Amino acid sequence: MLGVSQELFELGVYSEVFMISAADGSGVDDLKARLAALMPEGVWLYPEDQSADVPLRVLAAEITREKLYLRVHEELPYSAAVETTAFEEKPDGSARIEQTIYVERDSQRPIILGKGGQTLKWIGQKAREELTELMDRPVHLFITVKVDPKWQDSRALYAQFGLDFDV
Repeated sequence: MLGVSQELFELGVYSEVFMISAADGSGVDDLKARLAALMPEGVWLYPEDQSADVPLRVLAAEITREKLYLRVHEELPYSAAVETTAFEEKPDGSARIEQTIYVERDSQRPIILGKGGQTLKWIGQKAREELTELMDRPVHLFITVKVDPKWQDSRALYAQFGLDFDV
């Protein structure tokens, strides 16, 4: 592989080559430094402490949705949605987040809950861990699962992403 890279570089196919190892991460710092140097200077488009261009409550729902599909992707392919229904800043600096997972059929609810609630507990734990790291403060996450055969027609679920459509 190194020979092919060298040959293509010598032919002028590439102007720069960065060798990166997924095993030990070597080369990543060089690539990051080069990419940073290539970025044009400009004004901040978002506040410095904002890590995404979507509201935190939407990002929280997407994190939980990711964990949901990591756990039940084979049993429930794209048949669920997550909505942050409450987001409260607590006086102690922590955040209380309430979310609802919507599924289309009664038979899907037990898949998310799992035996003795273990699947939902895992989803909540993994989402809470990532949210705590992202927000740099304790997060109290409460998740409920509801059956709504028409959740895909809900304007509110799409509006949170700035999307609009005619139902």
